[in-house]
Amino acid sequence: MTIQWFPGHMAKAKREVEEKLKLVDFVIELVDARVPKSSQNPMLQDVLADKDKLVLLMKKDLADPEVTKEWEDHFDHLGTPHLAVNVQEQKDIQTLIKKAKTIGEQKLERLTQKGVKPRPIRAMIVGIPNVGKSTLINRLVNKKIAQTGDRPGVTKSQTWMKVKKDFELLDTPGILWPKFEDEEVGLKLAAIGTIKDQLLHLDDVAVFVLKFFKQYYPAQLKERYGINLDAEDIVSWFDEIGKKRGCLASGGMIDYEKTADVIIRDLRTGKLGLFTFDRP
Repeated sequence: MTIQWFPGHMAKAKREVEEKLKLVDFVIELVDARVPKSSQNPMLQDVLADKDKLVLLMKKDLADPEVTKEWEDHFDHLGTPHLAVNVQEQKDIQTLIKKAKTIGEQKLERLTQKGVKPRPIRAMIVGIPNVGKSTLINRLVNKKIAQTGDRPGVTKSQTWMKVKKDFELLDTPGILWPKFEDEEVGLKLAAIGTIKDQLLHLDDVAVFVLKFFKQYYPAQLKERYGINLDAEDIVSWFDEIGKKRGCLASGGMIDYEKTADVIIRDLRTGKLGLFTFDRP
């Protein structure tokens, strides 16, 4: 299965990112700490190849902290500046500003040596939809400038703003790539709500979630639903969960669509516990 989703405003945003790159000193790339690899836009990696970059592992409070540490070690090994962030933690925001200033000042110092006049540090913020970009920006500028929402694709245009007196930030819309060749990437992004629910069958996504949790987080799965994990038949898991959560159709039959919705909602709201889909 190949998932394709590339609205016109995203194609336009990609072109604008390419055009504006020469105006900024470095790029702040946001990825979701639960899917650090799957939420890295491969199309953007080509565009950003020669630009200094700071990778932010967003929503660290929802991710498995042990796996987040593995990802931080991975980025250390690559020599890529990075930071795991919970936007509700003021110390994380302050650490981010300090780190961004350091990267920007190093770049400006090199430009000054080439005769460029002093100016504010400029950074571009990029990432896929629903990664927490607008919320982060509002915390950085300390007021509500960027529109936020729990659905992908809220930001539609590029906007410059000032972060205190430290640097200027260019916001960009979340950009997905034209198609997901790897079905698992699509399932992971659909599970956490990065792509619209209408693009995939939610029961396929729920099955993926259950299988993944059985392999990596069986105790959390059992604690939430009390299902028999020894049973190999996924349908029996749906039956158990559906009965316990009252997902019934007429005649007392299990409503599998409602059951899938319960599983995905539990995952997104943290009721299944902390998790990370991607391993470095």
